[in-house]
Amino acid sequence: MRKIETSLAAATIEAPKTTAEGIGAEGVIRPAGSGRSKPTKDPYNPDFIRPLTFEEAYPKCTKEYIPVTHEGTGEVMSVPFRRIHLADTDPGCEHLDLYDTSGPQGVNPREGLPKLRKSWVGRREQKGDATPTQMWYAKQGIVTEEMAYVAAREGMDPQFVLSEVARGRAIIPSNKRHLELEPMIVGRNFKVKVNSNIGNSAVTSSIEEEVEKLQWSTLWGADTLMDLSTGKHIHQTREWIMRNAPIPVGTVPIYQALEKVDGIVENLTWEVFRETLIEQAEQGVDYFTIHAGVLLRYIPMTASRMTGIVSRGGSIHAKLCLLDHKENFAYEHWDDILDICAKYDISLSIGDGLRPGSIKDANDEAQFAELLTQGELTRRAWEKNVQVMNEGPGHVPLHKIPENMRNQLDWCSEAPFYTLGPLTTDVAPGYDHITSAIGAATIGSLGTALLCYVTPKEHLGLPNRDDVKAGLIAYRIAAHAADLAKQHPRAQEWDDALSKSRFEFRWEDQFNLAMDPITARAYHDETIDSDAGKNAHFCSMCGPKFCSMKITEDVRAYAREHGYGVDEKVFEVGMENMSKEFAKVGQVYTEETELANKLGKE
Repeated sequence: MRKIETSLAAATIEAPKTTAEGIGAEGVIRPAGSGRSKPTKDPYNPDFIRPLTFEEAYPKCTKEYIPVTHEGTGEVMSVPFRRIHLADTDPGCEHLDLYDTSGPQGVNPREGLPKLRKSWVGRREQKGDATPTQMWYAKQGIVTEEMAYVAAREGMDPQFVLSEVARGRAIIPSNKRHLELEPMIVGRNFKVKVNSNIGNSAVTSSIEEEVEKLQWSTLWGADTLMDLSTGKHIHQTREWIMRNAPIPVGTVPIYQALEKVDGIVENLTWEVFRETLIEQAEQGVDYFTIHAGVLLRYIPMTASRMTGIVSRGGSIHAKLCLLDHKENFAYEHWDDILDICAKYDISLSIGDGLRPGSIKDANDEAQFAELLTQGELTRRAWEKNVQVMNEGPGHVPLHKIPENMRNQLDWCSEAPFYTLGPLTTDVAPGYDHITSAIGAATIGSLGTALLCYVTPKEHLGLPNRDDVKAGLIAYRIAAHAADLAKQHPRAQEWDDALSKSRFEFRWEDQFNLAMDPITARAYHDETIDSDAGKNAHFCSMCGPKFCSMKITEDVRAYAREHGYGVDEKVFEVGMENMSKEFAKVGQVYTEETELANKLGKE
């Protein structure tokens, strides 16, 4: 391969940054331009940044592995998960196991991750299978190593995984050149997944920062990642990302194709685009976003829109169509694209180039015309055993979201839906990770399989590492909320464990069970930072006298002591007696008087 491998020498790794760029950890806005960085001087020898470690991000957690034997080959695979160790003494409550995306730890990014799939892919290549795609194997009734691996991660039967992939209702993005990949699955009958977008621009960022964003993404729960680089060193940036990515990586190939012709759309041809597809396929890109549904006849439909065409890829294809009044070359060469994807087992994420960019444009004629064409392209891909998912909007108010899901399932034959948000209002720049997570939870509960995150920087600038985390946490909340709504197996176990720790005032367990333990602990300790506060039966929200959970605990204790059953009478009597106690001592829990008084004086 690759020139990059010749320079994997001793690493230079800097300490991690402690504050965000642009807005510091203390919330103070920094001077304009202070967050802008310069491109890497030597793209073959980056000075990588030391990442936050697994142990630092997740206290009291260990990375564990399930041994899984692949029946076809007898190979024993190690499937990762995260175990949270708890202080709960109730039987069976000593720990909680969660899905884990963090990848191998302590790896020098210059050396890259272990090549987990090397033997898997090698065996299949020796057999000389003409179409080595997961869909092709599934249609033959063959459970691949990747299928067995994701079945263990999801807690599903491998045959169920096989059937979903065979019918196109789920995909396992897994280019045969991406040997470092820990396989995962995208489909509406599995856990709702989250995608992280990273990538440099002509204005800012470097290889070091983009690899750090990758590491940050996998640590905080990204299931897939897209490298959307449009600045310098696109090829080298992607190479370093691929060699350090345990999750599937997608791209929008037309970005690099346009860079190859110096940004002049008029000079962009099918030949340049095809060359770019093969270049990225060889690097191991797992899925391509290609806006082949932006047809010439649909472009006039956008003329009356508030915000026109907001997709970068969609606007490039639209301009090419209008320049010579010719059809979209990606649509015209769809079969050629499929042949490339089938050779490498690259999944296609059919782009929504005409997605609405404002609430006013939601669910309009242009958007749904493209979605209908996506369905046609999906079925053509399946004929060649190429895995497909469909991209969706965009900016859509809540009441219009269900129509998007219904149409996609119907018109695209239940292929996985991959949506950006949608953003449910246009009025909150700086908070669009929230406006869009609301829509993401809604459409996820209706059947969307993969949610493309939005960061606080959406519409405002290129996200940095801390923006990536903010977007991921917002979207992991949305995805988990959707799993709960769909009653996905085991989804509620996490909620129940945290609620139990909260009610039992096991503060350390509550922090460690949080989606972001660092922030949960920091917020608590802002106002009660003593060790005694970790044992207190109150927080600074209610204080020592008004904690409803402690009052309920006391009521239950009173009921047990006096022989009452758990019914309304218990709480009536208990509350009456606690009211008398409160009136006498002026506080609910006398065992914490010292800490309460101390906090009151401070």
